[in-house]
Amino acid sequence: MPEIKKILIANRGEIAVRIMRTCRELGIETVAIYSDADRTALHVRHADEAWYAGPAPAKDSYLQQDRILDIARKSGADAIHPGYGFLSENPVFAGKVADAGLIFIGPSAQAMRVMGDKTEARKTMQAAGVPIVPGTAQPLASTEEAVEVAAEVGYPVLLKAAAGGGGKGMRVVTAEADMAASFTAASSEAQSAFGDGRVYIEKYIEEPRHIEIQIMADQHGNVIYLGERECSIQRRHQKVIEEAPSCIVSEEMRRKMGEAAVSAARACSYANAGTIEFLVDKNRNFYFLEMNTRLQVEHPVTEMVVGLDLVKMQIECAMGLPLALSQEEVRIAGHAIECRVYAEDPENNFLPSTGTITHLQKPDGPGIRDDSGVAEGDEISLYYDPMIAKLVAWAPTREQAIARMLRALHEYRITGVRTTIPFCAWVLEHERFRSGRFDTHFVNQEYFGREKEIFSATDELELHAAAIVAGYLFEQKTGSRSRPKTADASAGCQSPWKPRGWKQTHRTS
Repeated sequence: MPEIKKILIANRGEIAVRIMRTCRELGIETVAIYSDADRTALHVRHADEAWYAGPAPAKDSYLQQDRILDIARKSGADAIHPGYGFLSENPVFAGKVADAGLIFIGPSAQAMRVMGDKTEARKTMQAAGVPIVPGTAQPLASTEEAVEVAAEVGYPVLLKAAAGGGGKGMRVVTAEADMAASFTAASSEAQSAFGDGRVYIEKYIEEPRHIEIQIMADQHGNVIYLGERECSIQRRHQKVIEEAPSCIVSEEMRRKMGEAAVSAARACSYANAGTIEFLVDKNRNFYFLEMNTRLQVEHPVTEMVVGLDLVKMQIECAMGLPLALSQEEVRIAGHAIECRVYAEDPENNFLPSTGTITHLQKPDGPGIRDDSGVAEGDEISLYYDPMIAKLVAWAPTREQAIARMLRALHEYRITGVRTTIPFCAWVLEHERFRSGRFDTHFVNQEYFGREKEIFSATDELELHAAAIVAGYLFEQKTGSRSRPKTADASAGCQSPWKPRGWKQTHRTS
């Protein structure tokens, strides 16, 4: 049975830091790789050693497979953990790692190939008895075929890229007249994003919920599911807020979805951590959507409610150890919510907000976890995903978790870039979110088109608060003891530090 003493993390940012923390607890040395843009990044500072991978663009550094393998050999690493994104779901890279005599901390290349191709995955799941959305098992050959299939399935339908995800190559088609243009656009976008222009059709599920099941499988045929995650709060098909468990999933529904997820994993001889994503319709019927053959961004909410370290479990499975617990021993306790904190401008269509983080104060306290990949003084680069951190709150109930998360969001202080913190707070305070009456269309229905109304102009008290912060920072920099005058309480003026809703805290610049 192979022993892992040193792991190269083929990634950056918060996921690299998160993996390194588990490695340190296990007594495993870590190797970081970095680009020109990441020479002083937090993940470089956390590693036991760091190696230069290339220029700033990911294609010249974090996606350089042979260079990463060469670094692994030279550094004496036993294994490579890909994190998520970059090479994490690349079967060619997984195969090269194995061929080099190293351990890939993830599934086999073959399992990736089966589940990474959406049409192949649909066929595999159908054969395994996992419910799938009505549609095509093969990519569409032409617009004419798309029209025929759509007529059979029934409008509305969804055109989807066969070789990728993340919303790329995806179009909703509501009528035959729109099919030709939508087919061409979806195919072109898929070709540009994945180098593969094939698309297929699924029946479009109305009022859909996006709910996923976390599975863990060892190399001895043992597979368990670790409950579900609710991932329906999305913008542009990208998740922004996740929670576990889902407020619409009963014990019986969880068991059925979990057993379907286990069947899906076994159908492709899967080993290591993986996620089976389902669409759930308004009648709570669930359908296989896709499998993510890696650790998910939102894995912390599962860790918080089941009390397990998924990265530790990944490493143990990669070493050939059997799972340390059975399905009957899995327990879900309390409720966890994750907010993805991006350097994006929610008032301007979530465009990335690059720049230097001039001030960073993270929230803490009971039940709060902040998985971050940046520190004060770091730069948010245009080269990579603009995620700053994943903020997680745990509490005994969903209502208490929402309240705790709102408290933590109000404590977060980030200046130098715009962030999604106020947007996350707005979602958590929305009646539809609190009542659980939302689906994947929530952001489109409730937010887009109302941004200026929601994020109204900074009022006088907020300017007062900003002046106090500016004065404090000026004092810290210059050593001056002068400080701005505060309003006299007797004049009936509210302190700008008193909580006044989400706008109080996060007018970042």
